[in-house]
Amino acid sequence: MGLTCERRLARKIGRPVTVNDDSFTNWKNREEIAESMIPIIGKLHRERDVTVLLHSRSLVNKSVVSILKTHRFARQIAGEELSVTETLPFLQALTTLDLGPSQIDIGMLAATYKTDARGLSVEEFTAEAVAGATGANKIECREGRDVVLYGFGRIGRLVARLLIEKSGSGNGLRLRAIVVRQGGDQDIVKRASLLRRDSIHGQFQGTITVDEANSTIVANGNEIKVIYANDPSEVDYTAYGIKDAILIDNTGKWRDREGLSKHLRPGIDKVVLTAPGKGDVPNIVHGVNHDMIKPDEQILSCASCTTNAIVPPLKAMDDEYGVLRGHVETVHSFTNDQNLLDNYHKADRRGRSAPLNMVITETGAASAVAKALPELKAPITGSSIRVPVPDVSIAILSLRLGRETTREEVLDYLRNVSLTSPLKRQIDFTTAPDAVSSDFIGSRHASIVDAGATKVDGDNAILYLWYDNEFGYSCQVIRVVQHVSGVEYPTYPAPVV
Repeated sequence: MGLTCERRLARKIGRPVTVNDDSFTNWKNREEIAESMIPIIGKLHRERDVTVLLHSRSLVNKSVVSILKTHRFARQIAGEELSVTETLPFLQALTTLDLGPSQIDIGMLAATYKTDARGLSVEEFTAEAVAGATGANKIECREGRDVVLYGFGRIGRLVARLLIEKSGSGNGLRLRAIVVRQGGDQDIVKRASLLRRDSIHGQFQGTITVDEANSTIVANGNEIKVIYANDPSEVDYTAYGIKDAILIDNTGKWRDREGLSKHLRPGIDKVVLTAPGKGDVPNIVHGVNHDMIKPDEQILSCASCTTNAIVPPLKAMDDEYGVLRGHVETVHSFTNDQNLLDNYHKADRRGRSAPLNMVITETGAASAVAKALPELKAPITGSSIRVPVPDVSIAILSLRLGRETTREEVLDYLRNVSLTSPLKRQIDFTTAPDAVSSDFIGSRHASIVDAGATKVDGDNAILYLWYDNEFGYSCQVIRVVQHVSGVEYPTYPAPVV
């Protein structure tokens, strides 16, 4: 690799090359390698519907710096930084294979290759590790599945961003329409603006244009029809060319089977609720009980953000230690259900100003555990406090375990769960000593174990679980939709069960 101008000058004038020079050169070299990875990752995604991951984090549409930061973050999980020089050979090896739609984790490929003692080349090892996605074993690209959003609030807009981001080759989920009530002049322009800019989650990654005459938003080439209706009964989706669609209701107006069944109109095949379901509506936490969804089930719920945050760690702890009982205290960011300033509210306390107060309220997450994790027989209680932050919450999970253990053992176990288990997309892990809530804005995991805050004393364990109650939950919703639509592709190397 060539010398930088500064290093050439230093040698010419006889000045010693310093460590800083070496560090800078190393950085520039890694930048160059990361730049070479971007077109490979993009081509695999567009042409073969392959999503390249690094320890469960997608590298699709990421910048050079984002790729380098994701590699560096591996030290939080695996204990040491991962270099692009280690992962690039595996990425290059993927380009030589006849791959079908899949998710391939080059971080895991690099990590498992280090421990493999058979003397295989990178190409041989990669071909073996992803054999389920190649040749006669590969899944053929499916026709895209239509998706409709009913409501376009905080969760609706984030789900829309994710659907647009994942449109990829066009063979997956396709956001076809958004159903909202007419809001007045320039309604569609204002809704598009809210999709384009978000005070918490930043700018939309791409371009958005508005066709007011045809009531259409075009986002990264995806044409999204904006349909105005006051009730589901007013819409015939087939009139817009929509068929066999999955409708995501993020209004929360209807939560039982009778109410949600109103959405089963011409063009709609299934309904997914982004709130806890009532009655016999299945409450699904992806990674825990999504495999239990019956093929003919038309109505289901993704439970709540807090349920999604606590159920995966609860399952992990119960599987290893047994859980006899537990209590969850959620310190939750305020939501649109609360008032900006003191005003009337039908619920106790929620009428008080959200940005000025800590507000004691109830949570249904503890009782919802039984629906998502029926094999857990331990009683779980819960309570909640809303606090003056706009996003990211923390669940403090206090558990009585079935056997005594140590803090080190629990942390090693949860680190491995986040790295290699079937729950690695749900559970993340951080050892950052000064982590605070805003650090986890944009996290795609259901919850993040804070290693520094974890406490263990004999058979008692207290876990501190951060979660982006907006974006992390929206990612869980998308995973459920992908599963029921048949476009949830397998991940390689396969997680350790």
